[in-house]
Amino acid sequence: MKISILLCDTFPGLLPPDIPSYAGMFQQLFSSVDSDVQCEVFDVRQGVYPATLRNGELYLVTGSNASAYDATPWVAQLRAFIRLLHAGRMKIAGVCFGHQVAAQALGGSVARAAQGWGAGVRPSQVVDGKAAAYFPSGQMRLLYNHHDQVVALPPDAVRFAASEFCPNEGFYIGNHVLTFQGHPEHTHEYNRYLLLHHAQDEPTPARESALQSLASATDHLAAARWMLDMAKK
Repeated sequence: MKISILLCDTFPGLLPPDIPSYAGMFQQLFSSVDSDVQCEVFDVRQGVYPATLRNGELYLVTGSNASAYDATPWVAQLRAFIRLLHAGRMKIAGVCFGHQVAAQALGGSVARAAQGWGAGVRPSQVVDGKAAAYFPSGQMRLLYNHHDQVVALPPDAVRFAASEFCPNEGFYIGNHVLTFQGHPEHTHEYNRYLLLHHAQDEPTPARESALQSLASATDHLAAARWMLDMAKK
């Protein structure tokens, strides 16, 4: 199947030498679930979008250092494109910023979280039956690195996971929108690299707690499988 990666950042200076590109992290994730997946990257920060919308494709909105509520022209254009995809019932997946900007575009609300910075592995409680099929333990564990949170869901959105730190860990709308606050594309090694080399301005207790959390496994493949399954239906 085809995945159109709507690339919202390249994270210059934040990738270690062994990770050639941020988009490549998604390609590796999805190919681990389905070796037949084909990805095409569109740098939406430069106004580059798919020329034609097609059913049966997955339109994936990635993470970013931007905020979903920014007035920056490229972010505003992305919100408009998400609304276009939603109106056509195209398959949309969002990760971290992608989760947030989809919520903001479709009538929800995003804000800087009073809880502070979320990083490392975080468990959340599965609160929806559809999600339970992919996370049968009743918990969803993913890697995180975020300051903003979705504080109000869009109309018709169903929250499928929640935690004390982040009440809206993910949502879906119908059979065509699926988003995660976490980063299923991140690896433990990459998250550790960020914490050790690029989190010096963050509170030391939060950074140390995040580093300790990396001893836990994650459900990244289950999240990827759910995104692919949604796109195939």
